[in-house]
Amino acid sequence: MLTLYEFGNSVCCQKVRLTLSLKNLEWQSVQVNLFKSEQYEEKYLKLNPKGVVPTLVHDNRSVVESTLICEYLDDIYPTPKLTPQDPYLKSQMRIWSKLVDEGLHEGISEISFSAMFREKMKNMTPAEREVRLRNVGDQKRYDRFQSTFEKGVESPFVGYAIQAYDRAFVLLESALSHDQPWILGQELTLADVNLIPYVARLHFLDLLNVWLEDQAHIKKWWTRVQGLPQFHQSILQPMKAIEIQEMQHYGQLIAPQIKARLEAFRTGVKF
Repeated sequence: MLTLYEFGNSVCCQKVRLTLSLKNLEWQSVQVNLFKSEQYEEKYLKLNPKGVVPTLVHDNRSVVESTLICEYLDDIYPTPKLTPQDPYLKSQMRIWSKLVDEGLHEGISEISFSAMFREKMKNMTPAEREVRLRNVGDQKRYDRFQSTFEKGVESPFVGYAIQAYDRAFVLLESALSHDQPWILGQELTLADVNLIPYVARLHFLDLLNVWLEDQAHIKKWWTRVQGLPQFHQSILQPMKAIEIQEMQHYGQLIAPQIKARLEAFRTGVKF
């Protein structure tokens, strides 16, 4: 039995659920409420010492880190295969995974925080706010969230996020410009799977078009993604309507600032 410890609106959990759905696997969900800090409870930390989601438990063994979980699932359940057989294409797939893990993951955290969670934290008492910030896990994340709470979209960390997305979309438009439906060619791979939730979050925040005014190939890819039954099953269905409405509302509030900072970056203005 596969058991996934997860939180519904986590982008990392979404890409694991998408992998499970694409492979039509049966699995059990155990919800870990991040807003109640359940990821830091002793029982969960035994499964995942970093105190993050998701965690996959298979044959009484824990597998952590969403990118590695997806590769693990592809190894033990190889149909349909989501990893290219060709060694070069496999290396390219992993470059896309690194692009997500090393740039877009922190990036979407900062954009989401500046849009939604910052406003919610403003309504907390200073003591409640400090507890919430301390629960982010480590000093680096604390510094990022503290900066974004204080400065919002003007935080340098949101600026880094805007840059990371813009560079990723330039690469994606180029990759898709060779008359191919998916990033690495004719077959959907983990390169697509790992990226999809991070594009979906911008979509739900109603910010995606800030970047995609002229990227015709990405727009076709995104339409193709949204047409996947597994996209609806693994990303849309687990989300509540009110969550999507809130993301759209708060994203629209910061859209003009995001667009202005993006335009500044593209014209060479340093953040």
